[in-house]
Amino acid sequence: MPSSSASTSAVTRVVRMGMVNAYLVREDDGFTLVDTMFSGSAKRLLAAAEQLGTPIRRIALTHAHGDHIGSLDALARALPDAEVIISARDARLLNKDKSLDPGEPEGRWRGSFPGAKTAPTRTVVGGDRIGSLEVVAAPGHTPGHVALLDARDGTLLCGDAYSTLGGVATSARMNPRFPLPTFATWSREIELESARALRALNPARLAPGHGPIVEAPGAAMDAAIAKAS
Repeated sequence: MPSSSASTSAVTRVVRMGMVNAYLVREDDGFTLVDTMFSGSAKRLLAAAEQLGTPIRRIALTHAHGDHIGSLDALARALPDAEVIISARDARLLNKDKSLDPGEPEGRWRGSFPGAKTAPTRTVVGGDRIGSLEVVAAPGHTPGHVALLDARDGTLLCGDAYSTLGGVATSARMNPRFPLPTFATWSREIELESARALRALNPARLAPGHGPIVEAPGAAMDAAIAKAS
């Protein structure tokens, strides 16, 4: 069911197990669903949209980890006309292709990459738009990880670049109170660069993949970056 969201925001948080988020972002033609949580979440997400009286028109994925794309196939079956959108880089991971691009650091792949039968209908890069959302390249957690900035009110849907369970933290440094995003981070060095770039956007609120939405997060983001530097 829908959970907390800022009263002035078009973004509604949907949460499972108190720790894994997806978001319904209201547009003129319906909702953009950002991430799908883990497998078995489709009914909850569809019910949340129905309760709010608005259809899901598109599914935008911040990255290809299993707790973000796990219910994609079930949702695509239920919503055959919905767009499916992911970064061009992580589209390969969605297809279980773990090859590296030239210049990408070697290292162990971290986190779950279950892939999906559903192919994206559109791929995006930084600077593209998904309705009111600006795509912001934020690699590090995965090579093609993106954040999405709502141009209307400054809400930053940051995927796993930051988490807010147990305090605002970047996935570049272990947060003992919630270490999972760091365990699943592909390159902590690149992730820290992305955390700084997202902070430079001066978001009005931070909507992470894990944890509650944080209003006026600038100072907390600064502190998280300082701890990881």
